[in-house]
Amino acid sequence: MQTGFARLAPFSGYKGIFLLSILILLLIAVLTAVDQFIKMTVITNLKPIGSVTCIPGLLEFRYLENNGAAFGFFAGLSWLLIILTIGLMAALLVFLFRYKHHTWMSRTSCVLIIAGGIGNLIDRFIFGYVVDYIHVLFFPYVFNFADCCVVVGAILFAVWYLFFKDKKEAADKKVNEPTETTANGVGK
Repeated sequence: MQTGFARLAPFSGYKGIFLLSILILLLIAVLTAVDQFIKMTVITNLKPIGSVTCIPGLLEFRYLENNGAAFGFFAGLSWLLIILTIGLMAALLVFLFRYKHHTWMSRTSCVLIIAGGIGNLIDRFIFGYVVDYIHVLFFPYVFNFADCCVVVGAILFAVWYLFFKDKKEAADKKVNEPTETTANGVGK
């Protein structure tokens, strides 16, 4: 019976599962590092000047210290956000490595949400706030790369859950069912 990661052809067997797990953790680390690199660049170059217009009337980079959640919600509740983020990241890591019916979409969504969550969690631990810098002018909030990862990951997860999860589980169940045999031992 193949489970979870074992259904991916190049990642079959225990060695393949181990390699896929390493690849997933590496992707999380790379996305988190990209987020932190961008934020350090923003602190160094954008904080002193405040904002830079990239596309007039559409996009600007604006330095903002956000002590709330994504898009500034729950401002001033850093301790609660830290606890919730750690809990959610732990739950997603368990789900990522224990659930047996993943698709590329469910794995990708978990990687994005975890990386974005860790990126913003690092900010909360180091600064006490999250560094935001992307401002699309028709959208009232300022956000960052980690927020983008979380939002895209959440959308992918919702799409997977609503449209693909049950189909994948049913298909896996069908593949893993023992075949019926006739009286002479030959499958039907």
